[in-house]
Amino acid sequence: MKIRSLGALLTVCTGLAACDSMKEALTAHVDVVARTNDQELSVERLSNLLGGSTLQIPVNRETAGIVADLWSGYQLLAIAAARGDSVVDPKIVEEATRAITANMRLRRYMEGVSSGAAKEQASEATYSQAAGGLFHARHILFAYPGAPGSATQAQKDSVRRRAQTVRAQVTPGNFADLAKRHSGDPGSSARGGDLGTFPREMMVKPFGDAVAALSPGQISGLVETEYGYHIVQRSTYAAARAEYDARYNESLEQRAESTYIAKVDDEAKVTLKSGAVANVKAAARNLATHGRDRDVLASFNGGTLTLGQFVGWVELMPPQARVAQQIQQQPDSIIATFLKSVARNEVLLKKADSAGVVLTAEELQSLHGEFKRAIQMLWGQLGLDPRMLADSARSVPERERLAAGRIEQLLDRIMAGQAQAVSIPPAAQSVLALMYSSKTTSAGLDRAVERATRIRASADSARLAEQPASQVPMPGSPATAPDARGKRP
Repeated sequence: MKIRSLGALLTVCTGLAACDSMKEALTAHVDVVARTNDQELSVERLSNLLGGSTLQIPVNRETAGIVADLWSGYQLLAIAAARGDSVVDPKIVEEATRAITANMRLRRYMEGVSSGAAKEQASEATYSQAAGGLFHARHILFAYPGAPGSATQAQKDSVRRRAQTVRAQVTPGNFADLAKRHSGDPGSSARGGDLGTFPREMMVKPFGDAVAALSPGQISGLVETEYGYHIVQRSTYAAARAEYDARYNESLEQRAESTYIAKVDDEAKVTLKSGAVANVKAAARNLATHGRDRDVLASFNGGTLTLGQFVGWVELMPPQARVAQQIQQQPDSIIATFLKSVARNEVLLKKADSAGVVLTAEELQSLHGEFKRAIQMLWGQLGLDPRMLADSARSVPERERLAAGRIEQLLDRIMAGQAQAVSIPPAAQSVLALMYSSKTTSAGLDRAVERATRIRASADSARLAEQPASQVPMPGSPATAPDARGKRP
């Protein structure tokens, strides 16, 4: 079948996932990576930033996406500053901060689950019985020299004799003082050997077994581990009470939450949609552009998890976790488990709704105020103070051009190592994206990386060519070859 027109080709492509990249290529400028309102980040501009950076940052898809996201976020902030949009529509803020407010309500709901669970209070009896597997102890360590496991028998015997001498002096009354004087454990010696409250399995087995065999207040004989010889005292309840009670109640709450979540999982019956993992991996290349995507990833009794909701939960996770990169690199089985855990958040959120867990008007007002202050702080860090822009340019278009130019200059300084990049909180970026148009193209990113790779290779070659010749000729090089008389220069 022949397709005679561009319109016909697009008609054939409609609804076919395989044609998505084709439509993007046909409807977008081939030399544009990102666009915010009237501003464009060209392939040439991004590739020059990447390939010509003096920071020698990696030239790859991930780095290109980071720089493009910075450019888009900064340009959106520039537009807002130029237009004086310091007070945004509360409905837009509410939509963009949905994941934040949802997380706040979810934590409040789970706190209710934990505190409402019937539980036994910590007491001297639970401490004596080691309920929950928790112990509190002190120790004096006589450490073996060198790395664990490297001490000779003669060295071990010497350490044991010294430990025996001190053990003969130890009493409950002087244990802390002797620990300060003799213990080789720098982490606890200053505290009189106090190790705090800990679960038995946290310690190496011989040590954990020794603590478990003691009654409160009792002192052990010499206990050998791979680290050396220990004298151990299990603390009395009076000495351990403050920390033990807090840890014990915390462990009960954790067990109550775990039991409740297991029940929720059983009732919810979360089911991933076909292609959900592949969809998430593809979106992870640029999660910020999928914040409003309504594609369903998973279903459960009473609701669904959309891609946009998934992005919102991911954006709450610490940046250092590099979740987007992990999604692209981990096996499908791991991503499937992760998706189900995120879907569980939506299940629990519906339960919070049913329980009437909401944020107060004061809390919402505070959240909106924090957002406004964050925007103002970002303007200051980027040199986009609306009053200064208004002083320098009269009309909005003039202020937008001025602000956009400042962003381009800032990016040049950042890529040259002359300025620090300013991080934009995901919620702020989401609000700005809702207020103004913003789009990044995958094809443009790929082309920019390809061109930047060539620029970097050319720059590297030029640098090598400019380096002075080695003063020590390599074997076999012309400089070390013998001349006609058999002599070397």
